[in-house]
Amino acid sequence: MTRQFLVCAAALTLWTSTASAQVSDDVVRIGVLTDLSSWGRDNSGPGSVEAAKMALEEFGPTVLGKPIEIISADHQMKSDVGIQIARNWFDAGKVDAVVDIPNSAIAIAVHNLAKDRNKIALLSGPGASTLTDELCSPNTVHFTYDTYALAKVTASAVVAGGGKSWFFITADYAFGNQLEQDATRFIKASGGTVLGGVRHPTNTADFSSFALQAQNSKAEVVAFANAGQDTDNSIKQSGEFGLVKGGQKLVGLLMFDTDVHAIGLEAAQGTYLTTASYWNMDDKTRAWSKKFYERTKVMPTMIQTGVYGSVLHYLQAIKAAGTDDPAKVMAKMRELPIEDTFVHGGKLREDGRVIRDMYLARVKKPSESKEPWDYLDIVKTVKGDDAFRPVSESKCPLLKK
Repeated sequence: MTRQFLVCAAALTLWTSTASAQVSDDVVRIGVLTDLSSWGRDNSGPGSVEAAKMALEEFGPTVLGKPIEIISADHQMKSDVGIQIARNWFDAGKVDAVVDIPNSAIAIAVHNLAKDRNKIALLSGPGASTLTDELCSPNTVHFTYDTYALAKVTASAVVAGGGKSWFFITADYAFGNQLEQDATRFIKASGGTVLGGVRHPTNTADFSSFALQAQNSKAEVVAFANAGQDTDNSIKQSGEFGLVKGGQKLVGLLMFDTDVHAIGLEAAQGTYLTTASYWNMDDKTRAWSKKFYERTKVMPTMIQTGVYGSVLHYLQAIKAAGTDDPAKVMAKMRELPIEDTFVHGGKLREDGRVIRDMYLARVKKPSESKEPWDYLDIVKTVKGDDAFRPVSESKCPLLKK
């Protein structure tokens, strides 16, 4: 075999490899669609944008020799605004994947649009479990948590611990209603009862009448099926009305470190919650979170660590697939194990649900906190297969049962 032949063969191999590595529009563009100005800002918002940037910095500025670009926009917790941004991004902005989307109503609309436009939706912010159940799509990754897992882990543990009778204070939109519905199922399955509940509009400031109804119900547990500032206000005002002092337990069905920070340990202590991540788990989570804190002045929520993880996994899948073609990238995302600072041994199921460990946590007493943001005790680790909806219960036609 001649030297000339070897050189030609090597050149042909390089050309073939380069030709097969295809990136649409010569750039991978990721849009972080989040809440930068409304009631979910602290739990996602600017922190989600920074988390996406940190994933890019960890991965590197290019993939398959092409640049990676991250843009962001504020959906303001308004469905019409969110869907219009996504439509413009997909149709004119050459965005390949949309990330985050706190607010389940907006996420469901964008999830459907991503399927229609053959784009990818990397969802960390929304919780509605219908996204990977009857509404499942081959183009969606539901990365962080959902109402099924939150409800199952928290409700089952609290009922087992003696909290048998429940009253709900619920945000009246897709996420809140789904969370109450899922929690009710697991309360009853565990031997508990639901005495009643009340629904409130999002971005409510005065929860006094709702707190009084919960107090008058005499329920052993008052559960908050809401998010963001609604969670902060409702738990804080319930504390002020003496619910905890009167012997009622408080449960935040969706609660973040930032909520505890806003409420304060004095009012939030003893509250149970379920989370997909916590900054103070080990040396790696602490190191990553301290870098995040330097940029944002807060510790990361599970939504923000989920944005980081979903962007990183997406870029790794593009590299492995040799293309940013959505079908091939989604296939690689399902094939590759999910490994990052906060997720170990995760896997993407055919219905779009990421199966990962979840953690039952309890908010510490002020005397137990050793440093700023030291808010949670991890009570129990729940394996992903035990936390999320099993295949046998799913209505998703993409799953092979």
